Amino acid sequence: MSTYHAQVQKVLVMTLVLNLAVMTLKFIVGLLTGSLSLLADALHSVTDSINNVLGLFTSRLSSPQPDRDHPYGHHKYEAIGALGIAAFLGVTCFEILQTAIGRIVEYEELVEVKGFELWLLVIVLGINIGVAYYERYVGNRLKSPILVADARHTMSDVWITILVILGLIGIWVWDMQWIDILFSFPVALLVLWSGWTVVRENLPWLVDEIAIAPEAIHAIVMQIPGVLNCHDIASRGLLGRQIFIEMHLLVDTSDVEAAHQITERVETELKKFYNPVRLSIHIESPSCFSEQISYEDTSSNP
Repeated sequence: MSTYHAQVQKVLVMTLVLNLAVMTLKFIVGLLTGSLSLLADALHSVTDSINNVLGLFTSRLSSPQPDRDHPYGHHKYEAIGALGIAAFLGVTCFEILQTAIGRIVEYEELVEVKGFELWLLVIVLGINIGVAYYERYVGNRLKSPILVADARHTMSDVWITILVILGLIGIWVWDMQWIDILFSFPVALLVLWSGWTVVRENLPWLVDEIAIAPEAIHAIVMQIPGVLNCHDIASRGLLGRQIFIEMHLLVDTSDVEAAHQITERVETELKKFYNPVRLSIHIESPSCFSEQISYEDTSSNP
């Protein structure tokens, strides 16, 4: 296992243990108080734990090394894991809304709050904040989409817990029973928004959206001595993790060995900017000169 994957799994194991502790505390306090918003928050924490397990599974699969069946590596497993997180968030949102509407239809004053229960939630809030910031820090440092996505999920849990605490304070001080149901709806919206953000950030990777502007690649390559032209440039992947670049290259030589040396310099120069990167370069004759730097949208052409 690479150092990268070992570090990702270490963080996921640590956050799994802490999320299980948070989930247990929320369920205990939720059952003691009868708070719908807190039980919904606990349900959200259940998905935190599931997400950690999912992250451990996909991180183990997402090796960057190619093999016979996966010649481009296994990086997309992490993006699939991140989308799995979004799916769990969607289910959580539905459950919260369904329960809240049911409580409105059959309204009863069921919530009772005590001071020590609020203090337990403050401890839970502190744990969540620490986990979210640490996981985001490591995720950004390692450029791990599964850690960054899970940190965002945990951060949404922080805001949810803050809302729940405010609602329970309202019930404890002023007996505002309705506020528990009211706060259940923004909890659901926060969960939904968190899921959409994860989808928005990982879908481009899965559908092979452009990773680097072809004009930027073209500008670098054209500065290399011996290069006459480069065109039909395409790139995909995740910048900082693994980039795949393809291009057609015209060189100022007919000698095979000299052409190979020029392509080696092209690869070396691009790696300075975008490493790790794998390149596929097609050498062409000067008669194949083209001004088309990247692929054009031909869907509207007859």
